[in-house]
Amino acid sequence: MDLDVVNMFIIAGGTLAIPILAFVASFLLWPAALIKVYYWYWRRRLGMQVDYAEYEGYRFCYSHRGTPGTRPSVLLLHGFSAHKDMWLGVVKFLPKNMHLVCVDMPGHEGTTRSSAVDYSIEGQVKRIHQFVKSIGLNRKPFQLIGTSMGGNVAGVYASRHPSDLCGVTLICPAGLQYPTESKFVQRLRELEKAQDSDGIPLIPSTPEEMEEMLKLCSYVRFKIPKQILQGLVDVRIPNNDFYRECFMELVGEKSRHSLHENMHLISTPLQVIWGKNDQVLDVSGASVLAKAIPGSQVHLLDNCGHSVVMERPRKSAQLIMDFIIAQQNTEHKKT
Repeated sequence: MDLDVVNMFIIAGGTLAIPILAFVASFLLWPAALIKVYYWYWRRRLGMQVDYAEYEGYRFCYSHRGTPGTRPSVLLLHGFSAHKDMWLGVVKFLPKNMHLVCVDMPGHEGTTRSSAVDYSIEGQVKRIHQFVKSIGLNRKPFQLIGTSMGGNVAGVYASRHPSDLCGVTLICPAGLQYPTESKFVQRLRELEKAQDSDGIPLIPSTPEEMEEMLKLCSYVRFKIPKQILQGLVDVRIPNNDFYRECFMELVGEKSRHSLHENMHLISTPLQVIWGKNDQVLDVSGASVLAKAIPGSQVHLLDNCGHSVVMERPRKSAQLIMDFIIAQQNTEHKKT
């Protein structure tokens, strides 16, 4: 074989080996960094841009795609201890020309971490309203979507600011009185009796606890490498004190049943999506909302747990779009 050809193969092999070795090293040594790169890559791939908005010294971090058009804009609120990027799986299946906004909730990820008053449901509703005004999202009615804690906030927001919205979608929302207690709520009662605030299943501090949390939140069972579990924990551990403070505010007397106490005030068209196998917030909550708000659309998903938007992103996007289009058609008929 010609020496030049041998040299070419050596150079080519070396060129390919460098990124492969870098990936393997990142996977083994810096899994948390790899997870951040993963989210950065998917935001870029889906055309989501990260920006900041300020309101009287309070900073909101959010990602967005598209501009306001004939369809309503969509604001997505994530759940407890998550962040704006949890919606990327759903964003993938939504129209590229739709105006989408995913915001980090108060104290989470890039949004200002201030005092406990902001972490209550009323405090979060107030802050999200400030965010909406700061970016001019309520110049015309928009669609509000929230999951878990974000669903609680979205529901109470709908009760407070109906003129801002053309529709609201609640995905496995917190804040109700559930006819059937979930596995998670039963565990919380045990911790409350024992006065143990360190054993909250949604605040893991080891790879093993991380794996248990994922099993609790998801019906689908994934075999996740320990390095990735470690990376997920490493990203969360610096925030665990905040998560604990926020969680105690959410389960406190003022916030625990805030959606239940305000649901009768919701006049905006309502869609409810719930995983039938939710172990965090029992699916029986869907019937509570359906009974309180006549005309609401309820979708119960088979073989799906609490993490609906990550377990069933395509189905979630389809249901959301069907609901938005149905509301637009209803408005056209009125006019």
